[in-house]
Amino acid sequence: MFQNRAEALALALPAAVFAAVVFLLPVSILLSESFRLQGAWTLSAYGDFFSGTLNRTVFIRTFKLGLEVTAVSAIIGYAAAFAIVNLPPKGKGRMIGLVTLPLMISPVARTYAWIVILGRTGIVNQAVTGMGLSDGPLRLLFTETAVFIGLLQLFLPLMILSLISALENMPKDAIPAARVLGANWFQVFWKVILPLTREGLVVGGTLVFTGSLTAYITPAVLGGSKVLMLETLLYQQVSVANNFVSASVIAFMLIVMSFAANILLKRLATARNKR
Repeated sequence: MFQNRAEALALALPAAVFAAVVFLLPVSILLSESFRLQGAWTLSAYGDFFSGTLNRTVFIRTFKLGLEVTAVSAIIGYAAAFAIVNLPPKGKGRMIGLVTLPLMISPVARTYAWIVILGRTGIVNQAVTGMGLSDGPLRLLFTETAVFIGLLQLFLPLMILSLISALENMPKDAIPAARVLGANWFQVFWKVILPLTREGLVVGGTLVFTGSLTAYITPAVLGGSKVLMLETLLYQQVSVANNFVSASVIAFMLIVMSFAANILLKRLATARNKR
């Protein structure tokens, strides 16, 4: 397409400059604050952050919920994507439309809808008390379970769409051939489907895990001050405590965990494929 490499670089240069000016430069300045204290370069800000019990609890909770949402979305996503891919073309288009529809709705509206469902007078509590399963309404909001459900509903479509794309690119005769050779469905998934769709899993897993780490609206609404996540703690450090050093530490950890998740998923997929 291009006569030489310089032409390709010239076309990519405006986008690269734009990304550097509006993203890389501000982020670099922000992150540098976490390594500077009174003009000296130091890691003391990270030691101070992890010395607090609350900060350690929030860090572990954020990481744990990110892993749980990613794992569950992968399980549900494979089942849903496999079913959608095997539908007739018309039915496949409709189902993909239904999967895509939540992405067109504001995350704020989608999150506040869970208040109607999980609130003290919500649908779930009305059903529980109506069937006599509890004497009073259950405490569902402002719990880790509520945050988990909200994040799963928010990012599951991304995993499903990534896996649909990967399954559609898989050879059509791979699964029938494995079944003819005597493989059960678990062996078909583990030895055929998973290796051939690893790229879709890496993309979907990265999107879901990173989104779960960095989402603010869902943890803030469904978790409140009782279930703090790193992103809500970052907001408090900036807007309430005016502690930009601690906020820079949190931002750096979020970026590192996001990149680490992508690298780890790629390594696991590559190692699984080699075996």
